[in-house]
Order: sequence, then structure tokens, then C-alpha cells
Amino acid sequence: MIISSTSAVLAGWRLLLVEDEPLVAMLEEDLLIEAGAEVAGPASSVAAALALIAENPPDGAVLDVNLGSELVYAVADRLAATAIPFVFVTGYGRQGLAGPYSARPTIRKPFKPSDFAHAVANGLAGSQPAPGG
Repeated sequence: MIISSTSAVLAGWRLLLVEDEPLVAMLEEDLLIEAGAEVAGPASSVAAALALIAENPPDGAVLDVNLGSELVYAVADRLAATAIPFVFVTGYGRQGLAGPYSARPTIRKPFKPSDFAHAVANGLAGSQPAPGG
């Protein structure tokens, strides 16, 4: 399913944002909010992301793969175990993902800001449950 062009392609979604680079996190957060999403985070570590999930599970997530000295896979595992859809955002591209995650939706950095929300929406679109579900 491809999401059509609208300014609120993520309306109704509560998204966890996991990104350790402050400027990138601010850009991604602004783009997600502009597209209608409510954003939890940004979390800059695995521990912070897991705490946010435990506190109030999101409808979906946007995950940077490399968080300084740690990888985000523990967060991805938790999300997958609870059927919460997520997309990876990484400079390594799909080939840089660990085996079981190489088929997951991936947005490659650097991305075009004008395409980011649609890429996130398209990555989450085929997964259930729906936002708020």
C-alpha cells in the first residue's frame, strides 16, 4: 500500500523516535509532527527507548540503528514481540542491518526531508495493529 500525498500522512500515530544525533533527532521529530504524528522521545539510547515503550507503548517507531556505542536491536526485538511496526533509519542502508532485520522497512540517511514522512508512513502502512489499536 502506498500512502497518498497529504500533509497528515501520520495523523493518529503515536511514534517512538530513537535517534542519538541531536540535530537529526530534531529534524525527524519536526517532520513527524508536521505529518500529524504524536512523537514519544526522542530517545538517544536503548535504555531510554525501552523505558518509553514500557511507560506507554507507541503505535509505531522510527529507529536509528547505531546509537553511539550500542545498536538498537533490543528495542526492535521488544517492538517485534508486541507487534508494534517500526522502520529503521540508517546511513548503512538495508545491507547494514543484522540478518533477521534485513527485510524490515529502511530509510537511508541522508534522506530528503520532503520524502521522510511518506517513507515512514509507507514503512508502517502494511503492519498492524493500526494506530491507536
